[in-house]
Amino acid sequence: MEHEGPSRTALTTAYARAYHQIADRPTILTDPLAARLLGITVDELIEVGKPGPDRPGGDAGLGVLRMGVSDRSRRLFFAARGRFAEDRVAEAVAAGVRQAVILGAGLDTFAYRNPHPGLRVFEVDHPATQTWKRQRLARASIDVPERLRFVPVDFETDSLATQLESSGFIRSDPAVFVWLGVVFYLTPEAARSTLEYIAGQTAPAEVVFDYLRSADTDEDRARLQERSDRAKAVGEPWFSYFTPDGIAAELRALGFTDIDDRAATELIAGYLDGSTEFSGKPPQALRPVRILRASR
Repeated sequence: MEHEGPSRTALTTAYARAYHQIADRPTILTDPLAARLLGITVDELIEVGKPGPDRPGGDAGLGVLRMGVSDRSRRLFFAARGRFAEDRVAEAVAAGVRQAVILGAGLDTFAYRNPHPGLRVFEVDHPATQTWKRQRLARASIDVPERLRFVPVDFETDSLATQLESSGFIRSDPAVFVWLGVVFYLTPEAARSTLEYIAGQTAPAEVVFDYLRSADTDEDRARLQERSDRAKAVGEPWFSYFTPDGIAAELRALGFTDIDDRAATELIAGYLDGSTEFSGKPPQALRPVRILRASR
């Protein structure tokens, strides 16, 4: 990622969530703060959503991956994974959990829409992304809640445990962890280290994350490699791939007993009120994408 602002991935997700508010019905995720945080108007969003090459977006002067905004399947997945995570947080709060950790928070806005009194939210991300985000929050006049803590962490070099606990996170209390759009950018060792940390939290502990499934045919391997090469070309290479059975085995070895693993299209379809839009062959962009919830 760039070390002077948010990653291209964080921007793409934020633009897609903002565009989802005006382009898609039914709306899977209601996020009235996404466009405000970006500092972008409806007309500018519509322009970004037109198919074509990357263009600068927002007042950060950075490009966005327009495909992530104009491609309906990818846009719906960004909305659906956010909704799924927020639904899981709501269930955890109902069960008595009072700590939520958003790993790789990017430009996520849940903490500023948090409807759960008493829930403390810890946003964990690269220091450069957090600095830019805090500037945008101030410029957009979006208040930072008292129950929110910013936790600067580089997953490859910093200690998640040290940074979180120095920010007031209570290791001995239950917690829910949300980890979206991050795992495939980490080495398998870094991803495993984070899962080990989560597994050590006092139960009940839960994690929600998305990952890329390893290709099992020559065609899928070629397409996945092509996408990986594009990600590498913009400075955000992919490092981690898993099989559903393989990641489930790793999670069970860490003590997670309840695992719910879904394909991206299955997740989206569940929010589309019986629509058959994704009942056939999955769109190419979503074929390797899965989302998983694990608890202990």
